[in-house]
Amino acid sequence: MTIQSLYKLLLRWLLIPLILIILIWSGKAAAHSSSNSYLTIFAPNNQLALRADIHLRDVDLIFDLDSNRDGQVTWGETQMRSAELSAWLEQGLHLSQSGKKCSLGNVDLQVSQLADGTYLSALWAPDCQRINDIADADFTLRYSLIFQQDNLHRGLLKVDLPNLQSSVLLSPERPDAQVNRSEGSAFRVFGKYIIEGVWHIWIGIDHIVFLISLLLLAPLQPARMKITKWPAAKTARPVLLDVFAVVTAFTVAHSITLCLTVMEWLTPPSDLVEQAIALSVVLASLNNLLGVYSLKRWRLAFVFGLIHGFGFANVLLDLGLPIGALVAALGGFNLGVELGQLVIVLVFLPLAWLMRHTLFYRWVVAAGGSFVIALLGVYWLLVRSGMSFFDV
Repeated sequence: MTIQSLYKLLLRWLLIPLILIILIWSGKAAAHSSSNSYLTIFAPNNQLALRADIHLRDVDLIFDLDSNRDGQVTWGETQMRSAELSAWLEQGLHLSQSGKKCSLGNVDLQVSQLADGTYLSALWAPDCQRINDIADADFTLRYSLIFQQDNLHRGLLKVDLPNLQSSVLLSPERPDAQVNRSEGSAFRVFGKYIIEGVWHIWIGIDHIVFLISLLLLAPLQPARMKITKWPAAKTARPVLLDVFAVVTAFTVAHSITLCLTVMEWLTPPSDLVEQAIALSVVLASLNNLLGVYSLKRWRLAFVFGLIHGFGFANVLLDLGLPIGALVAALGGFNLGVELGQLVIVLVFLPLAWLMRHTLFYRWVVAAGGSFVIALLGVYWLLVRSGMSFFDV
């Protein structure tokens, strides 16, 4: 066996686990609906307050609140477990100021109706120093609720204090949030939102799958025949130009709708956006399989990139953008998305280029991968359209 054939064999066995990872990851992503808790530190009447809003669906997974098994969690059923809920909330939320732990005090439990359902709302008046000393205050909030049950869960913290407005996304990897004036600076906000953008594109399996579906045919030469018979590209230049066109079109398009939505000039319903993103995955992969090349892939990337931009914007709006550093947050998040996207291209494209001459690439990766992506897109579309019997 020559070194070249051995090298190709190794590449083949690198692409197989890559495809399997995508399939496993996408199954997990589809099995989880969005799970976010909303945390707020604010100061009504010059008195520090902490509020947590947690979806009753998530609380029910832990406490099994539906005692009569009718499929609905009521306020009465929730009140019956108020002591346990209060203790659970306090062990998962810790607020300190300048290194000194604040006592949360008594909690006021209510239920609230938000856009995506019914939430358990908890309100505390923490025993910290007076709010008029906020200029010198240094708060730290630690959030650890639900992370053990769902590692995709996120805590979205919004800080609305005198002369200090900011927002932070809390995750199992980053459960602590610093709240002080330096954290609210435009430079810090820009850096934080770069991280949020990279993280979002990496956990957004539907965005990744859509992008890969547009890259699958890049190392092959277009021909009026089935993609399994397309010849390999002879030189790298047209491949790189094709990939550059696709990535640039996607970037420009999602940047447009991201900005328009965050500025509240366009506000499409989030459930409709999620369905449209799933549909974009289906159509992009079918374009590969059916050979609909009257519409070039970069045009597909632009058209559906507009839709994906709405999805990115929904994440930013959930975070509660800091008004004083809106431009920094928007710019940082968009840059983070591009960096995360670039890493995906740099991982996938060299492997595809080196495998482009093989039947394995044309049949398994290009054709088979497009078929699997189409099935995933149909599954996501059905789930996001309310077909609950497909949910797992």
